[in-house]
Amino acid sequence: MKIGVDASCWVNKRGPGRYTRELLRALLTLDQQNDYWLFLDAETARQCEDLPESERALRIVVQTSQAAAHGASASGHRSLRDVRTMGRAVRQFRHGLDLFYFPSVYTFFPLRRLPKVVVTIHDMIPKHYPDLMFPHWRNELLWRLKVRWAVWQANLIVTGSETAKRDIISAFRIAEEVVKVVPNAASTVFRPLRDRSQTCQVLAKYGIESAERFILYVGGLSPHKNLTTVIDAYASLLHRKNVQDVRLVLVGDFAKDVFYSNYSALRERVEKLGLSGKTIFTGFTSDSELPYFYNAAQLLVLGSFDEGFGLPAVEAMACGTPVVASRAGALPEVLGDAGQFFHPSAAEELTERFHELLEDMPLRLEMRRRGLRRAQDFSWERSAQATLAVFEQLVTN
Repeated sequence: MKIGVDASCWVNKRGPGRYTRELLRALLTLDQQNDYWLFLDAETARQCEDLPESERALRIVVQTSQAAAHGASASGHRSLRDVRTMGRAVRQFRHGLDLFYFPSVYTFFPLRRLPKVVVTIHDMIPKHYPDLMFPHWRNELLWRLKVRWAVWQANLIVTGSETAKRDIISAFRIAEEVVKVVPNAASTVFRPLRDRSQTCQVLAKYGIESAERFILYVGGLSPHKNLTTVIDAYASLLHRKNVQDVRLVLVGDFAKDVFYSNYSALRERVEKLGLSGKTIFTGFTSDSELPYFYNAAQLLVLGSFDEGFGLPAVEAMACGTPVVASRAGALPEVLGDAGQFFHPSAAEELTERFHELLEDMPLRLEMRRRGLRRAQDFSWERSAQATLAVFEQLVTN
């Protein structure tokens, strides 16, 4: 097969970009038979120095006015000229392509006269919580139009969980067999680490001492991540005995994230509750540093109102870090019996989960054991195999 791929999401620092990078790397490593034609806008091509080099991966750079990942941000939109330019570039190669794949609907653009199209839709959070995802109704409208067009054009849709699959089927009233589940996974860099000296060096950069206990959050600072409830629960925790030394570390880009962010409101909440000296906003951290945070943390918390998968949960489990998550979206599905759960609107219940885990070493060790075992159920190699099976099914039918 000759497989066209929209690689314009490569430089995105959040879930869509990570999914694109990890899946394409796994596909190019695993697949020794098919050829991949990677279409990138000019700015993305300039930035993505880590794009794999392969004889089977042809890069096609399209001259557009801005990076697709920036144009498709929560507060912006891609120019119609850029969208048309990407579509025309693909059409020039259409006679050589067996199918075209969008690893994320985030950077989708319409295609004409192509025989087969596969689109990954990670979740339906923008439909469920539009006011938490978009700063203006126009941005929501553009998103709805783009996703509906993608669903209309796609021969098959890929998503990361059974939960997200049900949401997509319900939202667009499409047949069950059109939506295929390909789970996310943790990169191999996420694993238990024994080098305490390197851990201490990394944490020291962010003002965390080696012996300090801390609760960790990893992800975007968007409103739907429900960090206000996390901060409120943490504030209540500090009134309990034996846990006043615990800090809250929020790992997430607050300077350059293109998605809708409520960082300013979160910072104000922290200051209002008198937590400024106890709470750390790290900003963006690289994949080379992130495993040290997971390994050093007492636990990871994910309080989202909705998730299509919840990749930090798997990353934490792969490092042996206990996970406390909301009973929302795909998080219970992904964590299975390895997680502790709370209602996303119940700060008092989250406080209890925090206190229980921090005070109960045997429970943390049991959750570590279960998490490491559960993380083995996910791998990018298996995800690549499942994606190839989707491609083959579509082309041969």
